[in-house]
Parts: sequence; C-alpha cells; structure tokens
Amino acid sequence: MGAALTPVSRLGVCSWSLRPSGPGDLAARVAGCGLRAVQIPLAPIRTGAWRCDETAGLLREHRIKIVSGMMSMKGEDYSTLDSIRATGGIRPDSTWDENLRAAEGNAIFAQRLGLSLVTFHAGFIPHEDGPERERLVDRLSKLAEVFAARGVMIALETGQETAETLLGVLEALDQRTGPSFRVGVNFDPANMILYGMGDPVVAVGVLGPRIVQVHIKDANPSDSLGEWGSEVPVGRGSVRWREFFSSLGGAGFCGNLCIEREAGDTREADIVLAREFLASIN
Repeated sequence: MGAALTPVSRLGVCSWSLRPSGPGDLAARVAGCGLRAVQIPLAPIRTGAWRCDETAGLLREHRIKIVSGMMSMKGEDYSTLDSIRATGGIRPDSTWDENLRAAEGNAIFAQRLGLSLVTFHAGFIPHEDGPERERLVDRLSKLAEVFAARGVMIALETGQETAETLLGVLEALDQRTGPSFRVGVNFDPANMILYGMGDPVVAVGVLGPRIVQVHIKDANPSDSLGEWGSEVPVGRGSVRWREFFSSLGGAGFCGNLCIEREAGDTREADIVLAREFLASIN
C-alpha cells in the first residue's frame, strides 16, 4: 500500500456499528476492538440523549479520539432501494426544514467536540442536470455554509450515485460556495457495490483529491437488478482491497479509515477481523 498511507495508524470504527447503550459503553466497546479512534453520530448529543461533555470525557479517558461526526437525516427508510430513493438524504421537501435546523444544532456540537469533519448521505442525486439536481445543490450549499460557520467541513458519502455524478455536484458546489466551504467525499467502497453504482477502485480515480475519509466495509453485488447487494465481513466481498488502497495512495489520501459493519449479529468480532485483515495487507 505504501508507507504514506499507513492505514492501521489511521484506523477507527463507526460507533453505530457497535450499537452502544451510551458513551461509557461505546468507549469500552471501541477499546475492546483494539481501536483508538471513532466516528460518532451527532443526533444523540444534539437531542440530549448523550451529554456532550460526558461523551468527550469518557472517550478521552479511554484514549479514544473522535475523528469525525455523522449526520443522519429525518425520515430515512432503508427498507428497500425504492424506499431510500424516496426518503433518503435531503431530497424530500417534507423534511428539508427540519434537517436544516438539525444541521445547525449538529454544527454547534461538532465545534464543541473539536471536530473538523461531518459526513452524511445527500440522497440519490439525479445523473442529469435539471431542477431537482439544482435544488439539491442549493440545499447542500446551505449545509456547507452552516457547518463552515463553525469551522467544520462536510463530506458526502458515496454509493447512491456514480462517482461521475457526485463529482459533477461537487464541482457545482465549488462554483456556489468557493474554497472556504469546500465539500469533500466520505468514500465507502461497499456502498458502490450495494447500490450498483460502479467499481470502487475506478471511482477512487474519479474522486481522488476530494476524498477526506474512508469507510472500511465490504459487500457483494446483487444478482437481481433493483435489489440491494449484500454486506459481508471485510476481506470476504468484492472490494479489491489492495488495488483500492493503491488507488487511494496514488490520489494522495491521508485521512482516517473507519470500519463500518451494519449487518449481522457478530459485529464486534467482524470489526476485529477487519482490523486484522488490514494489518495483514499493510
């Protein structure tokens, strides 16, 4: 992979993969997986389910660094591809105002936690120019401004559109917001496969310098058009990991890698296996 990438030293976990009951449980589970970095959802802190200072303090006591935040969107339904296409991200008009208000609160707590990055799914971005795509670009520019006002960058997660479509939206945002509001990419190779949106290795070549964080997740494609692929433990799916990391290294990527496991009943064991797999190919 090349010494510059050093994935093990940049390796963490997505906290929702561990399904913690609270910040103390999260700290114990992350440490139990042999990791010292974590990405956390901001909604529990914004809504008061988790106290901001307590969460930061308990993770700090376990020497665990919060490397980024995640923003979920109101009303998302991941039951099927059709349901998430209709409800995902910031596309629905019915939830946009509430999502914008949530972003304002999330930005405040991201700043308090000392975070420089928050990631989320924009929702299915139309491949062609038109009013709907223009509306999404407008909404994304508003979110970028909200977070930038607090010194936080946003990154869009891959998967629900092709790399070329995502790049086109990022370039449109550059024209809207300028460099101070730059929007990046949270690259999830498994999502490209799950949604049938292209080869992750090729997609890295397209998105290259815009990638600021990577989710370590693996999957196999569906045999049926219009259906989900299947998530599997890292190293047992269709992601060509050595080529993937080689492509990341060629793009100059030096951000964090967060293991994400959203399926199965042995998530912690699978996270440990992912950590060991990455160490074996480093």
